[in-house]
Amino acid sequence: MSSLIVPPILTSPRDDAIKLHGAFKGWGCDTAVVIDILAHRDATQRALIQQDYRAMYSEDLCKRLSSELSGKLEMAVLLWMHDPAGRDAVVVRNSLTTGNLKAATEVICSRTPSQIQLIRQHYHSKFGVHLEDDIKRHTSGDHEKLLLAYVSPPWNEGLEVDRQMVENDAKALYKAGEKRLGTDERTFIRIFCERSRAHLAYVASVYHSMYGNSLKKVVKKETSGNFEYGLLTILKCSENPAKYFTKVSDLTICKYFCSVITCTFVHVAR
Repeated sequence: MSSLIVPPILTSPRDDAIKLHGAFKGWGCDTAVVIDILAHRDATQRALIQQDYRAMYSEDLCKRLSSELSGKLEMAVLLWMHDPAGRDAVVVRNSLTTGNLKAATEVICSRTPSQIQLIRQHYHSKFGVHLEDDIKRHTSGDHEKLLLAYVSPPWNEGLEVDRQMVENDAKALYKAGEKRLGTDERTFIRIFCERSRAHLAYVASVYHSMYGNSLKKVVKKETSGNFEYGLLTILKCSENPAKYFTKVSDLTICKYFCSVITCTFVHVAR
């Protein structure tokens, strides 16, 4: 598979647009041409192709692709056509509306505040509905409260850490979890969603020093389901985001991208 991941090649966006338009003519769609072009262009090149396609044919390329393709291939190609924030918005929308809440949770809870802001903008622009409204419509309970708190401003993205505030948060989490019978989920949501990544990572370290237990283990013991998954995603991304993204890929994106890679391999082999 690795041989299929090639650097973007120098090509004319106008020529690519013409070839794609030709692939749409006649009965059906020449998917081999579509894949050969779009799977071997980077995000900047694909954006230029879209511009030239609209200029020449007065038509939105993504809408044409949607009408020509279907199934997983359609989703994969359309995801490739978006910038990262737009792609995230599409993945979250698809995940929420199809009930694959784990994928939506993964995307939302692994993004930074500035990325969340862009996702919300793209989400409303593309689907005519606010992200918060869809979260309310398709999730429930503590999971809903967590996602709503995480995507709603104000966001803290700073690197400054207040030692006293960190200790206070560690104590609050201990009282909300290990120290009591049952769990005060509101405290976990407040601290995990209102604090910066740098602050939360420090809280995890101080918690372990103060109580001899990792915050991850506490989350696993005190919570469950998609609520637990969201908290763990936030925590892992605060402690070591590079490690998180090395081990975990966005579930829905990975699923559909694999479809495109497989199709590319088949067509190239022919």
